[in-house]
Amino acid sequence: MTSPYPTLAFVDIETTGGHFERDRITEIGIKTLTNDQEFVWESLINPETFIPLNIQRLTGISPQMVAGQPTFEDLALTIKQELEDKIFVAHNARFDYGFIKASFKRIGIDFRPKVLCTVKLSRLLFPGQARHNLDTIINAHGLNVSARHRALGDADVLVQFWRVCEQTVGPERLLAALNQLIGSASLPPNIDQSAIDAIPDGPGCYIMYGENKSPLYIGKSITLRTRVLGHFQAALTSRKEMKLSLQVREVDWIETSDELGALILEAKLIKERMPSMNVKLRRSKDLCAWQLAHDAAGVLRPSLVSHHELIPGLQDNLYGLFYSKREANAYLGVVSKKYRLCAALLGLEKVEEGKSCFAYQVKQCAGACIGVSSVELHNLHVQTALNFYKVQAWPYQGAIAIKEGDEMIVLNNWCYLGTAINEDELYELADSEQVEFDLDIYKLLKKALAGSFKYQVIQLNRGLSQIEPPRSAG
Repeated sequence: MTSPYPTLAFVDIETTGGHFERDRITEIGIKTLTNDQEFVWESLINPETFIPLNIQRLTGISPQMVAGQPTFEDLALTIKQELEDKIFVAHNARFDYGFIKASFKRIGIDFRPKVLCTVKLSRLLFPGQARHNLDTIINAHGLNVSARHRALGDADVLVQFWRVCEQTVGPERLLAALNQLIGSASLPPNIDQSAIDAIPDGPGCYIMYGENKSPLYIGKSITLRTRVLGHFQAALTSRKEMKLSLQVREVDWIETSDELGALILEAKLIKERMPSMNVKLRRSKDLCAWQLAHDAAGVLRPSLVSHHELIPGLQDNLYGLFYSKREANAYLGVVSKKYRLCAALLGLEKVEEGKSCFAYQVKQCAGACIGVSSVELHNLHVQTALNFYKVQAWPYQGAIAIKEGDEMIVLNNWCYLGTAINEDELYELADSEQVEFDLDIYKLLKKALAGSFKYQVIQLNRGLSQIEPPRSAG
């Protein structure tokens, strides 16, 4: 009977330590599973360097045992043949794969198999299990251990775990899990696995570059490496991601302490670098907003405040923020229809004195233009309608900092001033000139400061020890 799985090579190694470049392999064990048949290969390896005493005690492999054994270079072609065209399966695969890849690289061989990590497999199939290290898996599933911390013994444990998975979830579900997990190992032709391995799996922003260092795409994530790999995995099913994968030549990243810093940085970078494959965020240089004031007749009329007079955060009588006059008028027209306001009194329509606006004729105006409804009532409706879109005044006295991990995000009047890592930087940023207001960052900050971050605010004009909740925006 033909197996539904590709050929699997279950691999374990023993080493002189945990550093890819500095330490060396002392033993390799490989158990290959193909069409439900098992094939075994193992060898001690002369690391040509000292084996620390603690490693000797853990593995039982002494300098005397490896002294007469072949080096990795001696066995390289054999090892390559044993692993070629197979799925490389290991526990905490980054360790085993990293060592073997580095060993091949030192002798000029490019080793880039598809990799399956059994830690990730265990997390996917047994999410209720608290831990997924090898000893926990052995105990949880009652696996037999012939030689713990010897390469072939641990490789055999992985084969047993694979069979437990198959019995528990069935071949179809196991194959789906395999395909899901190895999909992320499919990298674009111009991206090396070592470049991906270097990306931290913490929060931050990533920048994908094409030819001539031109920015293609900027994104953010709280797990950078996983998100970048997600793009390449999605290339199998998404035309957009396939296009990105074919064009990308380099991936860079900027770490942040947490999610808020990543969100702010992403909005900032997209506007600065204008990557070709991002949905473009518009700059705020032509922003405008509505402001309400009574005219001589007591009518509450909206007037448009242009970017020249606009100071969001310091002006308490602003409604909506728009990228253009056209957008502002369109918004006011929608509000007028929704709340049956008079288009003439709002300044959206010119009518002769004593005549009704067109909206009244089609029953979309309450009639304040001809006295059917009072001006006072119309004013009340205008204020009520626009209050839903009121721009929040800056609720603090001066600059603030939000502590996020080891960093301080410095803000003032809804503007991002920068990120500080010490007290000197903190106050230097707080005293810096006000930067240009950005609508997208305003939206991010407004949401953040309305949530849990409001309890992490440090008022900089009161000293670092003073943590104060915001005052009412009014």
